[in-house]
Amino acid sequence: MTLREPDRQKLDKLVERLVGDVGAAVSGALVVLGDDLGLFKALADGVPRDVARLAKETGLKERYLREWLSAMAAADYITYDDGTDRFHLTPEQAMVFAQEDSPAFFAGAFQVTQSMWMDEPKIAEAFRSGRGVGWHEHSVCLFRGTERFFRPGYNTHLVSSWIPALNGVEAKLKVGARVADVGCGHGASTILMAQAYPASRFFGFDYHAPSIEKARAAAEEAGVGDRVTFEQATAAEFPPQGYDMVAMFDCLHDMGDPVGAGRHVKETLAPGGTWLIVEPFAHDNLKDNLNPVGRVYYGASTMICTPASLSQEVGLGLGAQAGEMRLRKVALDAGFSHFRRARETPFNMVFEARA
Repeated sequence: MTLREPDRQKLDKLVERLVGDVGAAVSGALVVLGDDLGLFKALADGVPRDVARLAKETGLKERYLREWLSAMAAADYITYDDGTDRFHLTPEQAMVFAQEDSPAFFAGAFQVTQSMWMDEPKIAEAFRSGRGVGWHEHSVCLFRGTERFFRPGYNTHLVSSWIPALNGVEAKLKVGARVADVGCGHGASTILMAQAYPASRFFGFDYHAPSIEKARAAAEEAGVGDRVTFEQATAAEFPPQGYDMVAMFDCLHDMGDPVGAGRHVKETLAPGGTWLIVEPFAHDNLKDNLNPVGRVYYGASTMICTPASLSQEVGLGLGAQAGEMRLRKVALDAGFSHFRRARETPFNMVFEARA
């Protein structure tokens, strides 16, 4: 077999892109470092600082800070003024790296990526054996990073857009409804709904016990502990209590048996109840997902979501880019007769299912 000679221009273009990708990977580690050390928050006021001042304010060592600041400036994550030898965050950079409640906050995404690097040996072994890797088997940074990654989107859209798009659900929540948040993780979505609808009761369920403990503490801190209950339970076993809505946020595709979970949801709903399904945005055809968002989601699906599904019974392995057609089939196979896309964002699809 004769190998075709590579096109030099195409090769140079690919190498140029790889330099950028390696730089992004390296910068990701430094973002996690800066986030852990509180450096972005120390710079969040936008006031230019030289290295000595930042060292004094943070208690960190100048030589390390200069190297970190220089790397972040090279990544355009921090702004450098050559005339004064000072560094600062622009308002846009502060929104992305320092402001936890910003709709553009991105530090959590780098923690999720950190877990992929740390857990790569486990995934490599899964490729060889065919076995899965459970959510609970990942590094702790995944659990915290996932909550911080998804929470800004929930803060921006859940109460203002997604719930109002569901037929009749918001009216029930305002007067007093029962809601189950299945796969609640650290409880960000559950707590947000409880704050918005004080007349309703909310029940968060997750099979991961450490996440449930975090959620309970977060609910108390948020002042909603009197109307939110968090319990350890799987999607197939959470207690039926005649819920007006059962919500699953970015977790249905992680389940080994999403159809079975859907059947259980149907059994737990009150008459006229709604199943709210929020999933990562995806088109139905692979070629349409070959874009920056699809790149992130396929990568996360390879390292986290698909292994999680394959670690469970059935192991359907929907993946984070399942698309509407496959999700619709899950809902219909579970016994729901009504399924529609209620809303979408560049990162999420929001579905309403009814019996």
